[in-house]
Amino acid sequence: MAGSALKRLMAEYKQLTLNPPEGIVAGPSNEENFFEWEALIVGPEGTCFEGGVFPAKITFPPDYPLSPPKMKFTSDMFHPNIYPDGQVCISILHAPGDDPMGYESSAERWSPVQSVEKILLSVVSMLAEPNDESGANVDASKMWRDDRQQFNKMARRLVRKSLGL
Repeated sequence: MAGSALKRLMAEYKQLTLNPPEGIVAGPSNEENFFEWEALIVGPEGTCFEGGVFPAKITFPPDYPLSPPKMKFTSDMFHPNIYPDGQVCISILHAPGDDPMGYESSAERWSPVQSVEKILLSVVSMLAEPNDESGANVDASKMWRDDRQQFNKMARRLVRKSLGL
């Protein structure tokens, strides 16, 4: 199983290298292990995260692409869909099939046709438009809804921190 996962990851890496999406750099942490990737995501233009550079780790299971990878920001993040420990909570990273909570349709969840690129683009979109209905970070969700000015201030602080300022 891990052999086909490795082939798939190598192909996806090649695709990302040849045609990288704007504002995203991603690839294996080292050539010895294609199951651990690092990514840099630039905060989307026109959002409170604009200009920030946010590092993340993507960990792939041995049965990838049958099961989704896990993604975790390694810098401080304050966002409704990112747990306080940096773990990303987004539909595309949820196991395939029906949502036990009945919140997401199976079409929104992971399937083997998804790719690293789609995940990263979904995360950029999530940064721009949080889903405060299913908050991974309750405080961030509440602030996003009730005090957008304070949320934007926190986000801009994270942007400066991500740039070492």
